[in-house]
Amino acid sequence: MEFFPCFLSVVFVIRNQSASIEKILADAAVVIAGTVADYELIVVDNASDDESILVLKRLTAEDGLANLQVYALTKEVEADTASWVGLENALGDFVVVVDPLADDIGFIPEMLNQAVRGADVVFANNAQKPKQGLIYRGANTIFHSLYNRFNGVHLAKEAPQYRILSKRVINFILQHPQPVMTYRHLPATGGFAKAYLNYSCTPQASRPKRLGESIDRGMRLLVSTTRAPMRLVTSLSLFGAVANLVYCAYVVAVGIFKTDVAPGWISFSLQQSGMFFLISLVLLVLGEYILNMASLSNEGPLYHVGQEFTSARMTRLEKLNIEELVSVLADKNISSSARS
Repeated sequence: MEFFPCFLSVVFVIRNQSASIEKILADAAVVIAGTVADYELIVVDNASDDESILVLKRLTAEDGLANLQVYALTKEVEADTASWVGLENALGDFVVVVDPLADDIGFIPEMLNQAVRGADVVFANNAQKPKQGLIYRGANTIFHSLYNRFNGVHLAKEAPQYRILSKRVINFILQHPQPVMTYRHLPATGGFAKAYLNYSCTPQASRPKRLGESIDRGMRLLVSTTRAPMRLVTSLSLFGAVANLVYCAYVVAVGIFKTDVAPGWISFSLQQSGMFFLISLVLLVLGEYILNMASLSNEGPLYHVGQEFTSARMTRLEKLNIEELVSVLADKNISSSARS
């Protein structure tokens, strides 16, 4: 196995995996410890209601796993938001995001090899996908088609969840006003050096995704990353304003060239079309500014970390202590030589 002289952060997002999380982290530590000079394992617990927190607290004890950090969320959030909790707290030169139920941890060295060679972003796509219902697959296909049409990127193929990001990419995403929403697509569209890898691994059984939550997340992702939906609203508003203006002209023409018009029809039609014309103009103006208003809204954070605990044993701190001791001894030797 190739060795890389870098610091790697590995982010795991879990929920209700108390029975398997210890083995997952232990296996990951074996793979990663022999691959990089230093590492950290970051676990984001997405509001588990089983014994996951107790297991993780035990793993961060003195006799537990080294280099483990845990962030326990107070409420369940979507996968991208939970992933970003780990990403913005990662210290590594490179950060890899892992779904322990769907991604192959053993493929990390292959991804890291591409990152060390110069790729700022490395995407890994598993040929085998978790099984989902027919309705969900249909909705998923429609969403990705629309997103690809509006943004020019197919999220499932060109920006899969399993990825390695350099610190430079993470700092770039942090500059965005909504990093949680743009984390999924920005590495693929930000002009960074990218590498795409494919592998085949049977995913573990995962809970079926809820269609309603996925639709809500997809709509927020579309609205926050492209102006196309709002442009559709303004286009309809513009069409409504023009259509009512044309209808006003039609009513005036009828009043001029026809003599057998019902009493009051002309004034009533002009009043109605004029009101709808003004409403359409108002919607047109509001549509142009609504995205800016939404980005400036004070809604508070999307997540809150309820608990945070770290391994009692950190190998990188031990290394730092050794280096500091060597430095102190060297300074003492220099001072002794100078006095003699």
